[in-house]
Amino acid sequence: MQDLLQVGAVTSTHGLRGEVKVFPTTDDPKRYLKLKNVYVEAKKQRMELEIERVRFFKNLVIVKFKGLDDINDVESYKGAKLYVARKDAVPLEEGEYFAADLIGLTVLEEKEKEDEAKELGTLTDVLQTGANDVYAVRKPDGKELLIPAIKDCVKKIDIPGGKVIVRLLPGLTDL
Repeated sequence: MQDLLQVGAVTSTHGLRGEVKVFPTTDDPKRYLKLKNVYVEAKKQRMELEIERVRFFKNLVIVKFKGLDDINDVESYKGAKLYVARKDAVPLEEGEYFAADLIGLTVLEEKEKEDEAKELGTLTDVLQTGANDVYAVRKPDGKELLIPAIKDCVKKIDIPGGKVIVRLLPGLTDL
């Protein structure tokens, strides 16, 4: 499990007073109102910054970091990723998972006996489509399989065991 979870990416600067535009990569952009600190990863360096204020513009979050008061102070953060510590993450409901915890899990096709499950591949991405998430699975042959993250398909998620058990509905594997 990762200790840091991505919550956004800096797209550009905003104005001349040290603000940045952030594309949120979290389900609820309003969570930025409660954030006090974020970790910024830019140019292979990670540093913790304190958030001074937050406001919203269209699908972006405008963030002002404390002590960075000029456009020149934040210019180097373009393209930087923003993270929060796991302990500061939004609490999950039963049956909810962080995408970062799912990526890399082995995906197995459900069989009557769990030890007979057939390996389908590795979960490589969680796509948010609006209606439901979709799990992208890289098969051993390099092809990608897309599995809707619904109860009919996803039967068991075992993060400590490193696996996801799925039932493939008819048509999911047809090309």
